[in-house]
Amino acid sequence: MANDNLISEAGAGAHEADTQRYDRILVLLHWLLALALIGQLVLGLWMVDLPKEPPGYRGGWFNVHKSIGLVIAVFIVWRLGWRISHPVPAAVAASGTWQNILSKLNHGLMYVCMVAMPLTGFIGSNFSQYPIKFFGTPLPRLFEPQPDMKALFAEVHELFATVFMALIALHLAAVVWHVLVKRDGLLHRMTWGRAADN
Repeated sequence: MANDNLISEAGAGAHEADTQRYDRILVLLHWLLALALIGQLVLGLWMVDLPKEPPGYRGGWFNVHKSIGLVIAVFIVWRLGWRISHPVPAAVAASGTWQNILSKLNHGLMYVCMVAMPLTGFIGSNFSQYPIKFFGTPLPRLFEPQPDMKALFAEVHELFATVFMALIALHLAAVVWHVLVKRDGLLHRMTWGRAADN
């Protein structure tokens, strides 16, 4: 009987530990998108200062940026769909506290930026006189070239990218605080362990 109780308690503890983690698909998508999006931001900041000579050099890098952005957009839609349709661990901070509110706001705005950046980039590029080339393959044009609209969407695209970088900085600061100050195991929830029950 004592052994049965120990086994039961161990099983319950393991189940509780599992439900404190995000499932493996969300963990995988989180880290893939984190690396890809940070890489895109770095590429975007670097390529805007490239010279237009020789012909095609700057445009080539812009198309690489656009191509990667379209791939990332697919993974963002996948992550959003998975996040909505699958359970996630309860928030670390109690509901209604300023930490909980700030965390939800930060995550919500990050999702808004993740959707808005590829969307505004794609729409703006369709107003350009140059076709979007998906890794070298031209894509159908949605709109006639309109320099004013292209410039507008470019500004909005850059604005969302700037806001996103600020949100990433806040997100990383919160992670450091949880790991070094609170030591509440927050980062452990987004590591590759046994997945939570789906």
